Amino acid sequence: MKRVLLTTICGLLLAAAPALAGDRFITMSTTTSTEASGLLNHLLPEFTKDTGIAVRVMSKGTGAALRDGMDGNVDVVMVHDTVREKRFVAEGYGSKRYHLMHNDFILVGPAADPVGVGNSADVADAFRKIAAARAPFVSRGDDSGTHAREKQLWQASGLSLNDQSAPRDGRGWYLSIGQGMGQALIMAEERNGYVLADRGTYLHYKFGREQALELEVVYEGDDLLQNPYGVIPVNPEKFPHVKFELADTFARWLVSERGQEVIGSYQLHGMPLFFPDAR
Repeated sequence: MKRVLLTTICGLLLAAAPALAGDRFITMSTTTSTEASGLLNHLLPEFTKDTGIAVRVMSKGTGAALRDGMDGNVDVVMVHDTVREKRFVAEGYGSKRYHLMHNDFILVGPAADPVGVGNSADVADAFRKIAAARAPFVSRGDDSGTHAREKQLWQASGLSLNDQSAPRDGRGWYLSIGQGMGQALIMAEERNGYVLADRGTYLHYKFGREQALELEVVYEGDDLLQNPYGVIPVNPEKFPHVKFELADTFARWLVSERGQEVIGSYQLHGMPLFFPDAR
């Protein structure tokens, strides 16, 4: 009888082992640029190899990713809108913002640059030139970090704007598509127009795919185009069900010497897509 009972218990434990191992995962909501650039495919396998923790990804705009955290639907967020990230922590949704890495935004357009954006005095001047020429401009229009920065740049241009911080006279040339960075780049190419892009996704679509973009960088380098990223574990005091310990392990690994080295090693044709700066 004892032998039968012991055999039964051992069988139950063995059957439960895969399920227990399968619990070592976290769910992350992140901006589309970290996925569309190819960074996550490079980064996450290394984290899992080092820790045994898998990361399940939901890719969307920064605003939607933060809302996932505010609803307690994920364990961690990785986004790029510093103002909203700090508010997310201050309001108790996130435990701590870890400064992770940066790249920059660039204005991308036709190689011929028919509007002369490349000769602009600054990025606000570049936006004014596009509007004055009524050149096709593709906006993500998706409440992402990139979209938030685009709205700031239109405000800096001094043009007359509507309630969505888009050009008031944009009908016919200002195209708000409500989609991610990759689709915005593709549409800008189809329309022979301009688009604000993060450099990482642009380089991936330019050099990392069989069907490469023909669009070129036409303006870069303005201080208003800096693009920092943060990673924030969701606060277990607000959402006790989140896997905080695993999420915090992920965040701390990312900002460790090992994680920063992995981020910095991601390149295409010798060009880094993101710059680690946590340390």
